[in-house]
Amino acid sequence: MRIAWAFTGAGHLLLESVEELEKLAREHKVTIMVSRAAEEVLRMYGLFERVKKLEGGYYRELVLERDEGFSFPITGRLSLGRYDLLIVSPATANTVAKIVHGIADTLVTNAVAQAGKGKVRTIILPVDLEEGEVETVIPSKLELSICRRCETCNAAAACPQDAIIPGVEIQLLKCIGCGNCQRVCPYGAVSGGSIITLHMRSVDVENTRRLESIEGVQVIKEPKEFWDHL
Repeated sequence: MRIAWAFTGAGHLLLESVEELEKLAREHKVTIMVSRAAEEVLRMYGLFERVKKLEGGYYRELVLERDEGFSFPITGRLSLGRYDLLIVSPATANTVAKIVHGIADTLVTNAVAQAGKGKVRTIILPVDLEEGEVETVIPSKLELSICRRCETCNAAAACPQDAIIPGVEIQLLKCIGCGNCQRVCPYGAVSGGSIITLHMRSVDVENTRRLESIEGVQVIKEPKEFWDHL
C-alpha cells in the first residue's frame, strides 16, 4: 500500500505514533509529512532522527513543511488519489479546528483537504478527545527546586545545541532530546519524560466530534487502532 503519515506539533501520543509508523514502514510505502511545529516537537522529544531513518526513495520521502513553500505540491498526490490512506497522528487541537472549518493553510490541513478531493481515506488521531483531564509526557525540563546553580554547569557543558541557560531554563526550540544533560547532572536537576495533567477544553472536544462527521474521515483514540482500518 501507499500511505501518507502526517505529524502535527502535539507531544501527547507522539512516541506511540512514531512506534506504529516504524512498524508500518516495514510493510508498506510511507510518505512522512512533518509540519513546522511537528519538526520542532519531534526534535524536543528526541524522535526526529528515528523518523528520518524511515525515508528511502520515491513514495518513502520525509517531507518537511518548511521545504514545501506555500502551495505544498506534495499534497497534489493526494488529490490525484495516488495514496491508499492518509493518517494524521497525533493531531493538535489547532489542526482539528482548521480541518472542521475548511481551512487548509498548512502542510497537514492541506493534505487532509486534498485527500478528500482525491477520495483518499483519512484516519485522524486527535489529542483532544473527551472533556476532563489527561496525562501526557513533556520533554526535558530544568527543575529549579533541585538545581544547585553550580559555577560550572555540567548539563550546559554537555549540551551540543547550547540549549541550556544554567540555573534558568532549557530552550526547547534548540533542544534535540539527546539526553546528555540528564546523564551528566550530578543532582538530577534535569528531568525527562515527566508526566503532567492537562485539561481538555470543551471547544476542542466539540471540534473533534465535528471531525467525525466529515466524509471520508475516521477518528481513532490511539495510534495502534489504525491497523484495524487498513
